[in-house]
Amino acid sequence: MVKFTVTKKDPVTSARTGKLETKHGVFETPVFMPVGTNATVKGLWQEQLKELGARIILGNAFHLYLKPGLEVIRSFGGLHSFMNWNNSILTDSGGFQVFSLKDKKVLDEGVLFKSPIDGSKIMMTPELSMEIQMTLGSDIAMAFDECVAPELDRTYAQESVERTTRWAEKCLAYHDRSQALFGIVQGAFYKDLREKSAREITAMDFDGFAVGGLSVGEPFEVTRDILEFTTKLLPEDKPRYLMGIGTPDMIIMAVENGIDMFDCVLPTRMGRHGTALTWSGKINLKAARHKFSKDPIDPECNCKVCRTYSKGYIHHLFSRDELLGKMMLSYHNVHFLLDFTDRLRNAIREERFLEFKELCTRKQLIKNDTGVNVSEG
Repeated sequence: MVKFTVTKKDPVTSARTGKLETKHGVFETPVFMPVGTNATVKGLWQEQLKELGARIILGNAFHLYLKPGLEVIRSFGGLHSFMNWNNSILTDSGGFQVFSLKDKKVLDEGVLFKSPIDGSKIMMTPELSMEIQMTLGSDIAMAFDECVAPELDRTYAQESVERTTRWAEKCLAYHDRSQALFGIVQGAFYKDLREKSAREITAMDFDGFAVGGLSVGEPFEVTRDILEFTTKLLPEDKPRYLMGIGTPDMIIMAVENGIDMFDCVLPTRMGRHGTALTWSGKINLKAARHKFSKDPIDPECNCKVCRTYSKGYIHHLFSRDELLGKMMLSYHNVHFLLDFTDRLRNAIREERFLEFKELCTRKQLIKNDTGVNVSEG
């Protein structure tokens, strides 16, 4: 179970700070949660995550079910023990990964698909998703829902909302409440369906609520409009989670609309491909212009990488495809987003959220409301 307390509300927007207590500690919100898909945040040791100040990370129920499998996780006594992580863990239900598969069949009882590992047939049901997450022993589990593609029509979106409600009821009926359980609101880009889903899901005894089905290919302004509409339908006394976002502009937009929790693979994925997140925007360290640079990645950053190494050295590592460069940028990028969220929390506490937003706009961390949003979760 979790205990959530709102500690400060912004007087102008819906931004807020809070404290969320789980079996493995207390952390402040808004919170960015690094993604550890396979029981590892790629490129980082667990000790480094603690050093960076991460208090909660994600595990992926779908991938961990496939490998190493529930028998292995059970033998270690759960995911915390398996990966030697004593802070909080949130596990997703596997819904996003399942619905990302091309070869699948959605049925009332669940989703039938072939294992991407050995081709065997798997039926992912709400009950199986709960069984997986209870075995993993995460602090927060997610209900199994249907995340629909943006191109699907209203008729299917309505069927999906009804299916997600039925699956949520099954999740609650099967779950033993040994961990917190969050429900997920769906409804695609139709406000009446969002309202229907929110009404049905929030009527159930969940410990928190997530907004699903956003950042799946829609324009930024559509994401913002639907999120602003949907968060107002969620209880104020329970945590709100927007899945799969990790850019500064998306974080600002989400927090401004009352979101408390968010996650993304973006910092480590970008880091592995040579891109650094900085207070002056993104920097491609593979670019030749950095070859002779003795400067740190970001003079405003106080992380271990920026205090110790030059852009010229990191450029060299990438030019030789050395693992160390990828690890350094992953470390730096996770630090950046955790630090960004720390500063955001402080701005809310000090009633200067809009001032912080304006600062981010001047630094070009917030772009114009154009372009397409694609989940990095």
